[in-house]
Amino acid sequence: MRDWLSDTRTSYDTVAADYADQVRTLLASSPYERAMLALFAEQVLAAGAGPVADVGCGPGRITAHLRTLDVDAFGIDLSPGMISVARRDHPGVRFEVGSMTDLTLPAGSLGGLVAWYSLIHVPDDEIPLVLAHFHRALRPGAPLMLSFHVGDGTRLKTEGYGGHPMNVQVHRRQPARVATWLAEAGFTTEAQLTLTSPESRHGAVLFGRRPN
Repeated sequence: MRDWLSDTRTSYDTVAADYADQVRTLLASSPYERAMLALFAEQVLAAGAGPVADVGCGPGRITAHLRTLDVDAFGIDLSPGMISVARRDHPGVRFEVGSMTDLTLPAGSLGGLVAWYSLIHVPDDEIPLVLAHFHRALRPGAPLMLSFHVGDGTRLKTEGYGGHPMNVQVHRRQPARVATWLAEAGFTTEAQLTLTSPESRHGAVLFGRRPN
């Protein structure tokens, strides 16, 4: 496993329980994100429904929220610790350990895909690989929703939730750059929004689609 993947997995295994406690109610205080998730759910259903992957699902809160919107969502995360917490907090929902850099889902099997602030630890040179996996797994016409922190540059996060040690790079990006990556991976970008909320001091959400 590449060093950044190993560091990310170990870091989130370490903070999993405290992270879940700290983010559990964020969405309740984030009306704009809830509205965007509702719009995404509408797009999934309009495109023919089908399973939706929440890639980098963490403790599963977004996965579970999508299911309240009649979306057949399941979660994938690199961290076994996070998956354990997700299964504990959301029994009956499918969660599995996996990496967005080696997504083993069958080609064309997804009716939608969400990456909710989960690309932030992926280095720039790995993003094309990740988006290629997303494109392969989505069926034609299926929507994609990405959220991330807006800005420039990278910082090393050495301490996190509950004061636990971490060793992860946090990458901030401009929406135009992410939209360019999406285009190069074969997606169309349908909307770009920036906002400030409990989810992110300066966040962005991009809606994309794999063309028919």
